[in-house]
Amino acid sequence: MVVGVLRLELFLAENHSLKGKRSVLRMIKARVQNKFNVSIAECEDHDLWQRATLGVSQVGADQPHVERCLQEVVRFIEALQLAELGAERVEYLHY
Repeated sequence: MVVGVLRLELFLAENHSLKGKRSVLRMIKARVQNKFNVSIAECEDHDLWQRATLGVSQVGADQPHVERCLQEVVRFIEALQLAELGAERVEYLHY
């Protein structure tokens, strides 16, 4: 079993309030959860208006499958064009 953990930074340049940030993140998280079988949550930068860090995790039988799924999530979020993508980091835990 492999657990993949993706840490993805987002920049919300057009955002001017925490309320607006929550609205955009709620939309992104709902669409990702509806399309993919992953867990997703805001994990850092809670008090910053124009920056967010999302954590996404996927469990699978082998690393290539988990890696493909997490990359599809990144491409999907980018295609939504609700936020600009920043740094991304992926870690794998093998059990």
